[in-house]
Amino acid sequence: MTTTTAPLVAGIELGGTKCICILARGPDEIEAEQRIPTTRPAETLAAIEAVLDGWRGFAALGIASFGPIVIDHASPQYGKISITTKPGWSGTDIARRLAAHSGVPTGFHTDVVGAALAEARWGAGKGLADLAYVTVGTGIGVGMIAGGIPVDGLTHGELGHIRPVQLPGDDWIGNCTFHGACVEGLASGPAIAARTGVAAQNLPADHQAWDGVAHALGQLCHTLVMTGVPRRIVMGGGVMVGTPHLFPRVRAAMTKSLGGYIPLPEIALTESYIVPPVLGGRAGPLGAIVLGTQALGRTLETSFTAS
Repeated sequence: MTTTTAPLVAGIELGGTKCICILARGPDEIEAEQRIPTTRPAETLAAIEAVLDGWRGFAALGIASFGPIVIDHASPQYGKISITTKPGWSGTDIARRLAAHSGVPTGFHTDVVGAALAEARWGAGKGLADLAYVTVGTGIGVGMIAGGIPVDGLTHGELGHIRPVQLPGDDWIGNCTFHGACVEGLASGPAIAARTGVAAQNLPADHQAWDGVAHALGQLCHTLVMTGVPRRIVMGGGVMVGTPHLFPRVRAAMTKSLGGYIPLPEIALTESYIVPPVLGGRAGPLGAIVLGTQALGRTLETSFTAS
């Protein structure tokens, strides 16, 4: 449970259709919350700034954004949306603009990494320093946390775009604009609808298309296991949350794909290894709170070292 000793942080989950702004110390201490439609960049960012202007006393700002985004602080493009299919948003400056406007330490990462951080601190991964969060909805994204911080390098991960082996006899080309039959092109909500003509939440549980969906997601989980990082895999998003029959299929598909390799008991107990989120729709906004808290911590640490 959170306490008032935690800093007050402003958090923004910047989504493809809406933005959620919250002022909070944690899930039990949310002081304000406001939703803004995601429209044109200038209009949306101005609305976010107006919300921030109405909030006083926050020590840091966290931003969990749809992507791809540039997270390399050494890059002149840091803080911007990279190439995106959302009209008008490619190259939009998010982090530097909002950091300059708010004047506080600012953390910036993907929405799925934000969700991973929140579930690790307060949700399905509470008590675990290492986990993966997978969102299966309009797209498929993965956030990996090791030692309580995101697993990053040159850029953020895009594991939803790995290419799985399809089921024997399945030659569907998938619907990913970039990769065709990657995991997102085979198992996302739009992929399911494109293949069957039916939205995932309305597709009967016994429809054969679910076999291919589970097969692809099981291989994604296989890949996550092979990184050696996650002590638990949390799977959220509209496709997973709206179709509870999918969880046992994905667990079984991962186990079959692993073929007995890495026989750790934590992984063998698939019902406690692959789990739904606890925080639901607030995972992303609360993840922004964690990002802001981490940015504040880095700033304080730098100040202490400099002194």
